[in-house]
Amino acid sequence: MSATRRQILARTGASATAIAFSGAVPELFTGTASAAAPGLGHHGYGPLVPDPDGLLDLPKGFRYKVLSREGDPLRSGEGTVPGNHDGMAAFAGRRGRVRLVRNHENRDTAPLPVPAVPGLTYDPTGKGGCTTLEVDGRGHVLDERVALAGTAVNCAGGPTPWGTWLTCEETEDKAGTNGYTKDHGFIFEVDGADPRRTGAVPLTAMGRFQHEAVAIDPGSGIVYETEDAFDKPFGLFYRFLPEKPRGGTGSLRAGGALEAMRVPGVPDLSAVQETGTSFDRVEWVPVPDPLAVGTPVRFQDFGPGGITHAQKLEGCYWGGRSVYFVSSFARRAAGSAADHFGQVWKYEPHRRRLTLVIVFGPGTDVQLPGESPDNICLAPGGGLMVCEDGGGAQHVYGVTRKGEVYALARNAQSLGAPEEPEWGEFAGVTFAPDGATMYVNCYTPGTTFAVTGPWR
Repeated sequence: MSATRRQILARTGASATAIAFSGAVPELFTGTASAAAPGLGHHGYGPLVPDPDGLLDLPKGFRYKVLSREGDPLRSGEGTVPGNHDGMAAFAGRRGRVRLVRNHENRDTAPLPVPAVPGLTYDPTGKGGCTTLEVDGRGHVLDERVALAGTAVNCAGGPTPWGTWLTCEETEDKAGTNGYTKDHGFIFEVDGADPRRTGAVPLTAMGRFQHEAVAIDPGSGIVYETEDAFDKPFGLFYRFLPEKPRGGTGSLRAGGALEAMRVPGVPDLSAVQETGTSFDRVEWVPVPDPLAVGTPVRFQDFGPGGITHAQKLEGCYWGGRSVYFVSSFARRAAGSAADHFGQVWKYEPHRRRLTLVIVFGPGTDVQLPGESPDNICLAPGGGLMVCEDGGGAQHVYGVTRKGEVYALARNAQSLGAPEEPEWGEFAGVTFAPDGATMYVNCYTPGTTFAVTGPWR
């Protein structure tokens, strides 16, 4: 994901510009009305303090602890910690513990694959998958082990209402491609508490395409899915209607119907530029061939009305009575209808209404973080946390109710030479169930951090 994005940014002339932010901010926030806004101001929690250890820059009063680094031994003895740390979620464990389920976006050439474990391996030639960490109330890692292996390019995903993780393969490679022995491009369910309950079973009815993230409507059980594609035809926004909605662990294996979103008259969401623009006639069209046996889904014929595409559909989350999804960026030079530096869309199922609620764009304050929102989550006390995946310095940044953008963390681990530094993206931002700790991954070198401090 990281290398691909930097390549397209370079091709289209995009740079690590600062952010301007506009849109209907308050509706994205949960918690009390005073939880996030008072006192944050333009600089959030204050300026970032350079880390003397060169790992993670944070505001004064905040602390981090490294929970896991690629190449270190897994505590289970199953091998080494895999690389390319990506999407992640935190779940409540027993006796105040927290269980993290973490993706590894490994392709066929990855030097640090997820170790193959009997009963948890889908394709022996796949190098991606998930690991799980168990952390106690003092931030000590008690266990770290493989939860899923033999998959490919595990990018993001999303938690289920019943406490499991849905991990998404961002690839369309078939058996015989890149050495794989099985088709890839599926969603897998992972039970972090007991991975053998879920095994390594692809949820084939949910489609085979370049999956990015998912979010589940806890009321209806409908699963919303994003597709990350930066070349035309761009990705689609999907919904999956399960045969056993809200059925618990393993219920999604029962099958269901996959549909793609059509906004009549809008073939490309990037053409919409004004926040607050709404469409009240959203349609859902059955996907002709969810397994993409002959043709990738986004290339398929959806009938006379066509289908609605968008470049770089990434983060997806449920809030209130709506699902929100992110278009990380769009570039005319790559075939989009218009340029933007990031959008957040809101779909209200009960109204069948789609609204553009946030637009990111170039600004002038070089102290602010850059473009291309990716993984995204709601902070427990009210606030929005976004992982940056663009060029230049990489940040986790927050957005206040007033639309102010502030840097919360900066990756201090340079991958380049001193005269030409380069930093890996952030991914998998998530909070402990009690809201006291933020967990986040540095994609490369793969590092998982726990961040504590004076959260407002």
